[in-house]
Amino acid sequence: MFHAYARRSLAALSLLLLLAPSAHAGDVTFQIKNSHPNAMRIELYSQDRDYVWPGNNQDFLLDDGETKQLPISCNEGESICYGAWVDGDEGTYWGVGPGNKEKCEDCCYTCSGGQTEEINLVP
Repeated sequence: MFHAYARRSLAALSLLLLLAPSAHAGDVTFQIKNSHPNAMRIELYSQDRDYVWPGNNQDFLLDDGETKQLPISCNEGESICYGAWVDGDEGTYWGVGPGNKEKCEDCCYTCSGGQTEEINLVP
């Protein structure tokens, strides 16, 4: 009798776990324009977990005058900030800068689908 009850309970618990909400994956596309006369490097930093896009010690490169769309997969509701700097000059930066070390205003976005407005990085 107990085993039948335990099996039913386990089956119900398994079904509940399958239906329970979890961290939902989302997507967002950062649109970034480099209006600086030099190339720049960009990384996107989660503010909710230890994660960087593109990751693996890589970064996005934007040539001078170039506009790129940077699509990423993120957790729904996650806050993501951009950090940009002149290639070869980490002292000239935008957003949270290289390594997510600076404070910023209006450089973070919530992962909720869609795309950002065009982020124009000007000198």
